[in-house]
Amino acid sequence: MFRRRARADRDFREAQRAGQAMLRMLAELPCPISPGQAAATAPAVPESAATDFLPPDFRAPSLQDVDGFMMRWEQPLVVDGEVRQCPECDAYRDWIVFNMRDGSIWLRCRDGHQTKEPRLDPAWYNRHSGPADRYHPTLEDGLRHLGH
Repeated sequence: MFRRRARADRDFREAQRAGQAMLRMLAELPCPISPGQAAATAPAVPESAATDFLPPDFRAPSLQDVDGFMMRWEQPLVVDGEVRQCPECDAYRDWIVFNMRDGSIWLRCRDGHQTKEPRLDPAWYNRHSGPADRYHPTLEDGLRHLGH
């Protein structure tokens, strides 16, 4: 009974040692390109493309047939080092974040106040949202599904 567990523990420790040895070996290898050369040889990538790391299949579609996506954001929303508050009721958590067809991001607090957040973009939304799990025919249906 305990032999399997001891064998599994031993195999795990051996795998850890092998991984640590590989990391040490990689750390000792000389870097073929210095940081200055890497910056000079790197192709120029637009900033918006560089910040959106998701493959095209997982990005929010162009939204030809729907108005947008929504997700729940329960913790305080920090944008550019500042906690985002609702301008009307000073709520700072439990947002619904909307990614609209035109590429704008809108926030809705628990009390129903909506405000545009120009410092966020669809790339931010793609990085922080999970896959779309349901289609909602109306805004009210979507809000009810998200608990608002």
